[in-house]
Amino acid sequence: MTTFSFALHATSGKARRGTISTPRGDIRTPAFMPVGTAATVKAMMPESVAATGADILLGNTYHLMLRPTAERIDALGGLHTFMNWSKPILTDSGGFQVMSLAGLRKLTEEGVKFKSHIDGSQHMLTPERSMEIQRLLGSDIVMCFDECPALPADRTRIRESMELSMRWAKRSRAAFGDRPGHALFGIQQGGLEEDLRRESADALRDIGFEGYAVGGLAVGEGQAAMFGCLEFAPDQLPVDKPRYLMGVGKPDDIVGAVARGIDMMDCVLPSRSGRTGQVFTRTGVVNIKNARHQNDPRPLDENCGCPACQNYSRAYLHHVFRSQEIISSMLLTWHNLRYYQDLMDGMRDAIEQDRFADFEADFHRTRAQGDIDPL
Repeated sequence: MTTFSFALHATSGKARRGTISTPRGDIRTPAFMPVGTAATVKAMMPESVAATGADILLGNTYHLMLRPTAERIDALGGLHTFMNWSKPILTDSGGFQVMSLAGLRKLTEEGVKFKSHIDGSQHMLTPERSMEIQRLLGSDIVMCFDECPALPADRTRIRESMELSMRWAKRSRAAFGDRPGHALFGIQQGGLEEDLRRESADALRDIGFEGYAVGGLAVGEGQAAMFGCLEFAPDQLPVDKPRYLMGVGKPDDIVGAVARGIDMMDCVLPSRSGRTGQVFTRTGVVNIKNARHQNDPRPLDENCGCPACQNYSRAYLHHVFRSQEIISSMLLTWHNLRYYQDLMDGMRDAIEQDRFADFEADFHRTRAQGDIDPL
């Protein structure tokens, strides 16, 4: 059986081109993971998501443990069978969602006790329980259970959170056990503090993981601060393991993250934006609800191969969005996911040809000169 491994093929500046190999297939990096929160990428069929070029999906431990429950999914054959997705799946630990339940949770050394946002039922999520849930789901890549404070936060709070997360990382590693073909990723914490990030990275190295995530960003600090942290945080992690930036982001966030050494990203933005009429193109953002599109026979992007661009006009897409037709969410989400995968494909090619700096400059120049709708 194929084991989990990572091969680094090329670099261009700090940008990296690699391949993550798993028993369920290879993941080309840099990789963007569409988010299938509740065992579905909203408005998309699994085969449609695959057709956009996605090699891997993200599932959400918190939501799936509450409904339909990890035990039920396991009894029905695991998450891959349940949602009809044969490629790799990464599941987050549930920590971020639980920490977001202000007023509904209590944090202790053991874990987090919280009330379900669905029915108010009481639950306890610990590193051991998070590993159990992700095992029941059958995740290919499992994330450590961690604590993630919102930014800005004072240094004392960030240190305490980081140290707790490192203790939880050690417990997560022990509970994960020996699972050939599956991987456990550690999560670096430390806010925007370089020394705390280094302490966290050193602690994770000592424990040992198959991959490493830069956690605790995209939580309110802004792009400039995030990029400032990414100038040093990825460099503190092992070179020979994949590096995952959690919860990012907009296209310019993604290009900037790859430029700073990130290999994997995820975000709900392309699918959520598709449902609200915001469309990403090579020349910028289109808001299809705007009246300027109602008589426009052009496609969203004449260089895009998705069904929305190949078969429908902006005028039609404007009409079905305004009419609240379900096909609007389907087509616009498909387009956005295809745009993101095309962006990743372009970056992978640029890194292989050692011209990533030119790619990045062209990306920003094209968007600056584009015909962009007001938000």
